[in-house]
Amino acid sequence: MTTMKKNLALGATATVVAAITLTGAGIHLSQGHAFFKSNPNEIVDEVWQAVNRNYLDATFNQEDWMAVRTEYVRDRTYANPEAAYAAIEEMLEKLGDPYTRFLKPDEFRNMQIDTSGELTGVGIQLGQDEETKDLVVVAPIEDSPAFSAGVLARDKIVAIDGKSTEGMDINDAVKLIRGPVGTTVTLTIARDDETLQFPIRRDRIELHPVRQEERKEKGIHLGYIRLTQFNGNAAVEMRDAIKELEKADVGGYILDLRSNPGGLLFSSIEIARMWLDEGTIVSTVNRQGEVDRQVAKGKPLTERPLVVLVDGGSASASEILSGALQDLDRATLVGTKTFGKGLVQSVRHLGDGSGLAVTVAKYLTPSGRDINKLGIEPDIIVELSDEQREFLVDNRDRIGTLDDPQYARALSELVQKVGTGANAQTP
Repeated sequence: MTTMKKNLALGATATVVAAITLTGAGIHLSQGHAFFKSNPNEIVDEVWQAVNRNYLDATFNQEDWMAVRTEYVRDRTYANPEAAYAAIEEMLEKLGDPYTRFLKPDEFRNMQIDTSGELTGVGIQLGQDEETKDLVVVAPIEDSPAFSAGVLARDKIVAIDGKSTEGMDINDAVKLIRGPVGTTVTLTIARDDETLQFPIRRDRIELHPVRQEERKEKGIHLGYIRLTQFNGNAAVEMRDAIKELEKADVGGYILDLRSNPGGLLFSSIEIARMWLDEGTIVSTVNRQGEVDRQVAKGKPLTERPLVVLVDGGSASASEILSGALQDLDRATLVGTKTFGKGLVQSVRHLGDGSGLAVTVAKYLTPSGRDINKLGIEPDIIVELSDEQREFLVDNRDRIGTLDDPQYARALSELVQKVGTGANAQTP
């Protein structure tokens, strides 16, 4: 969901609850590690400087950021790294931004920095409500242990192995949820008016983000593509899926972005270009103004009719893609309002092996919509009843079938589009 030092990353979560085996030298401690270890004040100053240079909000949440430096850097001496880390966390809390966060060295090593690594854990995207500080499941990773157990987007985790999460830092929660493959963790979840217990066996998690299927339903030949995450493999797998379905001469597509929590910015842009021939895809704006505008260019892989499924677990990179397709009249969106995460973080490796994620920008859809905290309203709203939701939780193989009311409505819309020849492509 994130990339290494200074690369832009999108995602609705503070972390992925899984451990990762890293490749390459990006996480290795530099020669400056010993210096920072013996001079913990320097790491506090490094964090302050990074926020001062790059943080999106130039008012720093109405804080006098120079006074913060005086308080935490000039007027204090830290005896050890742990004291410095506590001060950094206290300093960052002043920003009121759950996405700008400090990661201790062990937390940074375990962070999902490179999504090509091997994940082990329960497989949930975990976030924290900005106002209530509740720990919230943004989305379970499809086919993960949490997904199979029935954990849903927007579930609140109120206890971990019986320990209350009230006031718990998200990184502390991650430490409790993670563990060796084959062991079990019990999550206590608040969902609507219910409190539910989910014993979940930790396991290795395969991250193949694209699944496609050629289908003949309701008199049309269609391609169904489910995209679960915008990781480093997503664009390649999406390209292969579309090409395969184009060879099969499908009449249109349903692209399922439900419970897709986001991921890499470049991945969402590449995938958008596969469906669009021209127009702005997304604009990125920092505190100085617009810094980047990504546009569609060249011939798309297909011009056939497209319907996109979204819900409350569709976040960030999912919202970039669905927002562009909606604004440019390329697709009809079906489902429920998306998560509403329109911020971009830069992740950097600090001198002592710890890490820092800083909110550096926000993105706007082609029409200029800032969807942060607002989400994207689909063109056709299809809410699931409690009974329908419970059925799909208990019958995961029925998601994306005619037993899935949101999919069924998307299919009806696609039938109409194919029948009228909307966006039709001559084979």
